Amino acid sequence: MSHPVPPTWASVRPAERLAGTPAVRRDGHWWLVSPTGSLPASDPAFTSELDRFADDLVVADRAVAQLHAERGPAREVSR
Repeated sequence: MSHPVPPTWASVRPAERLAGTPAVRRDGHWWLVSPTGSLPASDPAFTSELDRFADDLVVADRAVAQLHAERGPAREVSR
């Protein structure tokens, strides 16, 4: 069985990070990534909280997108 390859700080795109935290999910595995190295997050309670938080962010992003779609194009405020 092959082990997942840890991400490096340089290889992590800002969009991959969980809400600006050092938590990154790659290939179904959570990692804590810093400029000095990577650490796999293996505690089930911690990773389930990361999963829950990531899912909540997706739901929030969709709700905000829906609100923007319902409002239509932004209008300039006249003075």
